[in-house]
Formats: sequence, C-alpha cells, structure tokens
Amino acid sequence: MASDEQPLNREPAAKALIEHFLTPQNISYDRNHGPMPKALDSCTHTVQIGGLVSNPLTLGMNQLRSEFPQHEVICALECAGNRRHTMRTILREVQGIDWGDGAIMNCKWKGPRICDVLRRAGLSDEMNGSDQDLHVAFSSHQAKCADADHFEISVPLDICLREDRDAILALEVGLASNTQERVNDTVLDHKHGYPVRVILPGVVGVRWVKWLDQIVIQDHESPNIYQERDYKVLPPDAVDSESAEQYWHCTPPMYDIPINSAIVSPADGETVHLSSTGTVEVHGYAIPQGSGGPVVNVQVSGDGGESWMSAELTGSEVETKWGWVLWTAHVKVTLGKGKQILSRATDAEGNSQESEHSQWNLRGVGYSGFGRVMNLTIVQS
Repeated sequence: MASDEQPLNREPAAKALIEHFLTPQNISYDRNHGPMPKALDSCTHTVQIGGLVSNPLTLGMNQLRSEFPQHEVICALECAGNRRHTMRTILREVQGIDWGDGAIMNCKWKGPRICDVLRRAGLSDEMNGSDQDLHVAFSSHQAKCADADHFEISVPLDICLREDRDAILALEVGLASNTQERVNDTVLDHKHGYPVRVILPGVVGVRWVKWLDQIVIQDHESPNIYQERDYKVLPPDAVDSESAEQYWHCTPPMYDIPINSAIVSPADGETVHLSSTGTVEVHGYAIPQGSGGPVVNVQVSGDGGESWMSAELTGSEVETKWGWVLWTAHVKVTLGKGKQILSRATDAEGNSQESEHSQWNLRGVGYSGFGRVMNLTIVQS
C-alpha cells in the first residue's frame, strides 16, 4: 500500500487474476516509483513530441482521440520483477519488491498508434533504417520519483515505428468482469495512467509510461536512473550493490518480456484431494516471449519433470499474439507430502521455458524458470 508520499505497489491474489481473461482494473497489480500525481484533467493535459523530428508538436487528448485512427490491442502487461519471490526463495536473495506470480494483467487497450503520432511530428520511416541508433524516450513529469525528479525510460525506435508491434498511446481500456460478458471500453483509471499511457506489447511493464507528457526521439538511450541503473539482468558476478557498479553501464536494458508460465491453483502448501481419476486439477496462465506469440502449448508435470502432459488452453476464443492464455490440466500426482507440480510454455516462434530455473541476477528480474507449486499434500478423496 502507499501513503500520499509513498509509491503504490501491490499485487492481487493470482487465483483472482485467472478468473478473468481481461483483467478488471480494480484487481490488477500496481507498480509505481513515486507517489501518484494529483488527478489530471484530460481537457488540459498534453503530450509534447520533439527531438529528432522535423515538426515538433503538442497534442491534447481530444486531438489524440479525434485526429488519428484508433487502434485496439489485447496484450499482457507484466512487471519485470514478476515471480521474483521464486528466484529469491529457490535460488538466493535478490534486491527488489517481493512479487509473487500476480504482477501481471491482461487488457484490451485502445488509442492512436505511436507510429502515426511520430509521423505527424515529421519522423520518416527512412530514419528507422538509417545508420543512426535512434531511441524513443517516454517521460512523465507529473510527480517526483523516489530516485529521480521525473520518470523516464526509452526503447529502440523500431519497437514504436513498426505497425506490427501494435504500440499505441492508450486512452481507453476494455474491461469485462468475466470471459462470458461483453467487453466495455472505458477511460483508464487514475492509477493506470489516466488520461494517457504508453502501451508496448511484448515489452516489460516499466516502459509502459503512465501519465505520459513527453516523447523525444534521440540518438541515445535515456540517461534516467530507471533506464541506466535498473531493469537489467546483471551477470551473476554482481552479487551486491558495490560489485554491480562495474556492470550497469555495459549491461543492456530489458525490453522483451521472457516467455513464462505460472501455476496459481493449487497454491503452495495446500492439501489437495485426488479426483476419482487419480489426478489433480491445475490452473495457471502463460505469456509469450516478446513478439513471439501467441502461446501455443503449455505442458504440466506432476513427477518433477520426468513426464509432461499438454494442458488445455482456455479463457477466450480470441487468439491474441500479445496476450496471455489461461490453461487447465488434470495431472497425475502420487499421494504424500512435499509434492510439487511444474509447468512450461512454448510460443508460436518456438520460444520455450527450457529449464527449471532461469539465471539468478541481483535485481531478480526476468525470472522465467518452470512454473511451480510446492509443498502440496496429496490425499485420497
């Protein structure tokens, strides 16, 4: 939780998340690097676009809504530190908020494509193929952050300029209370960036800037601390803050989210009754890696990875390259205490969770080892 002066950082129960294909805003996770700004007025709020463009401009919210085609995309938003708790407890201690498996949400977002806005500002497609290493810096100056005067990050221009990346400036979000109900579009709520936020499908959530007020095209990455000294998979030799100093400048930032899956039911430590068929019903979610979606297969194991079975992908009839899949499996597990169940996912490009654990790193980001539920007690019905 947060006070007026502290960041709002919280995570819902993962079991509640998978009750919905599209995540309601009132149960989604929250991640902030400073106090939320005061409520913004969509009638007066603007976004400035500048830097290496021939026509710098300032756009109001009504212009973004009425002067550009509106594009919709269903995609998963995941904190780079999702599943950090697993890395911390299974491997070794890390720095950062102790996220479980619930720092993720899946929504339908709507707004103008970022590439259309950049072209209005005079950015040509040829610039993307030039020898320049160009970046797009997104900023919000609406509140001071814990470690900087404002929040700013950047991504390579290619992510924003290619239409097939579906990058947009979201003005609305599509919500449904369950998978059967009709989806209704509504404005973003304040904690999720009203009146406008960046949507970068397949990219880690830190780069989806909320309360956006500035876009700058430049020939370098953002120098902001949240770009330069966080959200990087540091090498294992960086074991503490002091030893990490030599690696921050030479370690690339995280952009693509890694392929991932999580088991959310049953939960760690539960007592579970075998069904009449000698199986345990297991539920979870899975997301693709970067632009490699959709997820096409999830496998589950009840014997420590000796054998695997394919889960049933459920949740929505809409196939989305960028969104999560929900899945269900009926897994054979032997009776007794201390049992575990594992999961692994594969996407359309062949990216797969290949190992029980992913690389340990000091900040505990990008964990993509097998999904895992532990310390189950399996009893006869």
